[in-house]
Amino acid sequence: MNTTNGAKSDGPSVLDVVALLTDLPAQRLARGQVGTVVEQLDARTSLVEFSDEQGRAYAIAPCPRAELLTLHYVPEAA
Repeated sequence: MNTTNGAKSDGPSVLDVVALLTDLPAQRLARGQVGTVVEQLDARTSLVEFSDEQGRAYAIAPCPRAELLTLHYVPEAA
């Protein structure tokens, strides 16, 4: 995780909203499901909480950072 010239580090940070890029059948999670990073377990793995529309958590799973897409709600420079 190296930042250069003010660029954001690779992968999501704690409290980032993310979407799964692949299925995680062992956790019963499908590609595209949205969750929130709650902890960085190590350089390659984030703990992600998945919640329903009422905010009730239905899964908390370790996810490979390479399999997460950080979602943005405001425009950011590419």
